[in-house]
Amino acid sequence: MIQLDEKIYFYLLSIIPVMVVIYLLLQIWKKRTQKKFAAPHLLKRLSPNKSKFKSILKLIFLVLGISFLVLGLVNPKIGTKLETVKREGVDIVFAIDVSKSMLAEDIAPNRLEKSKRLVSEIINQLASDRIGIIAYAGQAFPQLPITTDYGAAKMFLQSMNTDMLSSQGTAINEAIELASTYFDDEEQTNRVLFIVSDGEDHSEGSTLDAVELAVEEGIRIFTIGVGKTKGSPIPIKRNGIVESLKKDSQGEVVITRLNEEILEEIADEGDGEYVNGSNTDDAVDFIKEELNQMDKKEFEAKQFAEYKDQFQWFLGIGLLFLFLEVFLLDRKTKWLKKLNLFNEQEIH
Repeated sequence: MIQLDEKIYFYLLSIIPVMVVIYLLLQIWKKRTQKKFAAPHLLKRLSPNKSKFKSILKLIFLVLGISFLVLGLVNPKIGTKLETVKREGVDIVFAIDVSKSMLAEDIAPNRLEKSKRLVSEIINQLASDRIGIIAYAGQAFPQLPITTDYGAAKMFLQSMNTDMLSSQGTAINEAIELASTYFDDEEQTNRVLFIVSDGEDHSEGSTLDAVELAVEEGIRIFTIGVGKTKGSPIPIKRNGIVESLKKDSQGEVVITRLNEEILEEIADEGDGEYVNGSNTDDAVDFIKEELNQMDKKEFEAKQFAEYKDQFQWFLGIGLLFLFLEVFLLDRKTKWLKKLNLFNEQEIH
């Protein structure tokens, strides 16, 4: 298993094509200048020991040297041992609302981005809990199954947007029903579902039924409200510029509001708590405290251990190539000169 520490240094590889272009332009300029100075056969007499091959070889050494130095800065690490570790934690599923109402900007930068930031901060506070992610609008979609890979969770989280589900609306009941299938360990003492939404539920009647079934399966449901109760229009943007506001069938501008009542009711029925997500720090601290109070279940997880730094090898090889480039002369070496490739010995 290979792990890259500082991927941002890969941008330095963009120097290489620039160097190659400069080298080619320089060679073209040299040839044109030499033609003005003297005929090609006279230039060969003036510099019989000059090697055309070595200038290309120097460029190759320089490119390889820079490439290996960049890899050294990235610092590849190799996991040398796969081991099974014992961990204690809670199974947590995040159901995130990706309906169009989450584009409202009554909370900066908008409700969906705020939701993603909240979930990301909660993940940062976790130690050994397993997490899963669900996206839902008019229907629910599994985004990430239960895992201990927090890096993958954040990657999937950032890719979520309001266009990922064609069916619009807000079916919280489907998110709850799908979340119930995530908890595959019957002995898990604590199963937690966080519903992150503005509370605009288009299936209120069946939602509480779904909550009741989830509680029977031992799932505690917490709700996190995102938005403002006074409401906000839904902007329609193109290339980041607002073109218009979403309107209903009568041509009236749609105002979407945070419905705390339904979220509080879901949390009460789900043996959980409702949290207002306006203040990220307060919401995350409250959730962290709630999770810490829960009983932890021991489970096994396989992971690579003993990652070893490999940067020294790449730096060493890179410096070697740069050393060769500096001390490689443009003149032909003795063995190359003996080959008499350009018939220099016959020229007088």
